[in-house]
Amino acid sequence: MAKRRNRKTGLPPGSIVYTGNHNVEKVYVHHLRFNEKTIEDIILDTHDQIVFEKEDKDYIDWYDVRGLQNTDLIKAIGKIFNIHDLILEDAADINRRAKYEEFPNGNYLIIKALSFDHQDCALDTEQVAIYFRKGLVITFQENKTDLFSEMRKRIHESTGKIRSSGADYLTFALADHVVDHYFTVLDDIEDRIEWMEEQLSNQRHDNIKEEVHKTKRTLIKLRKTISPLREALNKFAKSESPFVEETSLNYIRDVNNHTFQVMDTVDTFRDVLNGIQDLYLSEISMKMNQIMKVLTIITTIFVPLSFMAALYGMNFEHMPELTYRYGYFIVLFLMFIIFAVSLVYFKRKKWF
Repeated sequence: MAKRRNRKTGLPPGSIVYTGNHNVEKVYVHHLRFNEKTIEDIILDTHDQIVFEKEDKDYIDWYDVRGLQNTDLIKAIGKIFNIHDLILEDAADINRRAKYEEFPNGNYLIIKALSFDHQDCALDTEQVAIYFRKGLVITFQENKTDLFSEMRKRIHESTGKIRSSGADYLTFALADHVVDHYFTVLDDIEDRIEWMEEQLSNQRHDNIKEEVHKTKRTLIKLRKTISPLREALNKFAKSESPFVEETSLNYIRDVNNHTFQVMDTVDTFRDVLNGIQDLYLSEISMKMNQIMKVLTIITTIFVPLSFMAALYGMNFEHMPELTYRYGYFIVLFLMFIIFAVSLVYFKRKKWF
């Protein structure tokens, strides 16, 4: 990843360089043109087919660019719609933090889409850039997988207010769709945490330490993703731009509130993981104490027995007990008595 970042070193501001690693087989544009009554859905999979129609105030044109490695296409889109070079630069640079900016010819929002990898317990991110102005929305997705397929279905089925609202409302709906998936990620993480708690309760400690560490790193990455998004959406919710209707601001504030809820949940999960880690360490310490207790009891029992064995193992010539006919059996009997008395004493003391 660092090598791709270094490609921008020394380049002037506004240089469009793709810094990601996901190269789709073919970059294409999904064009959706609609109003309250009609809708046109076209997929443009070759450059020759990409003919951008003049914006019409009676329609909303949504151009969804899938794949960012073709920077010439991004430049062409910027030239046709008179999009500022800094916006196009941010769209191609996937290492940008979430942000919201306003320009004379349009506004844009950068947001991170998240998914949870169950196998590696890792958080996968995809940057989505959304540019909008009156009657126009342009989204830039890095991967071929369509993040907004459900949104297209809603538009086709005329569900909600999208068909009867403006481009700013569509931008809100797209951002809300991405943020809603954060809760899916949180549900997956919560399932992971519950699994770890179950493992501890069943006295199965294998890999718990590693799992806690992985999940903590996931939460840190999630927090780093959401924290700048809250700032961006807060700025969006206070916008006085002519491209943002007053009626849309309440919806944007609602999305911003969702990010606060996600952050609160992340903090809760972090506290739960700290509790799991403390419980794991307590379990390990308790197990070690049990082992030490058993070893101490065994040692305590064998100390007097070892003393007797050492006493009568000395090679002095004048030891009357050594010549006594039943001396060996008497010593064994005394050893057994010491052993039995020690066990009864430890049992009464509830040391085992």
